[in-house]
Amino acid sequence: MRYVFRSARLYYLAAQPALAEAAAAFYRRNRAAFAPFDPVQPEEFFSAGGQRERLSRDLAQAEAGRSFRFLLVRPGQPGKVVGLVGLNEIVRGAFQSCFLSYKVDAALWGRGYGSEAIEAVTGWGFRVLGLHRIEANIMPRNLASRRAAEKAGYEEEGLSRHYLRINDRWEDHLHLVRLNDPE
Repeated sequence: MRYVFRSARLYYLAAQPALAEAAAAFYRRNRAAFAPFDPVQPEEFFSAGGQRERLSRDLAQAEAGRSFRFLLVRPGQPGKVVGLVGLNEIVRGAFQSCFLSYKVDAALWGRGYGSEAIEAVTGWGFRVLGLHRIEANIMPRNLASRRAAEKAGYEEEGLSRHYLRINDRWEDHLHLVRLNDPE
């Protein structure tokens, strides 16, 4: 698979159905680690078929210019997905903004891969997509995720109460933003 761009330790592969088995393996491997921070998913989500369907939707969203999701691999292990990063729900016009999403394999937590991926996709979004604003919404208790976003230059703007339904419960989220502001 050819990557779209790369950072110091990661290749960023465009989401596509051919990556379904590797994506499913990533989610199965990290299921317990991600559970406190993710919506409840049906069992099919963790299968190659479920991921093929999701990656097909991701590809259609990218072709329409609405969202771009990348699967992360390390150069020495091109068949093993070790993370995901995305620029989602892109709004054009006067707004030029989107939402950031990211996950890193639990085996790599605490090694700077999250902030590296966030920094790389943010720069890509600013350079290639011409975005002005990228927003990340993070549960206050997810300290590692907050640190990763802050290391990548995201600043807190406030708290959104009962923002997303995570693990069958409405959760508050901190709203962090990075601007592509030359001033």
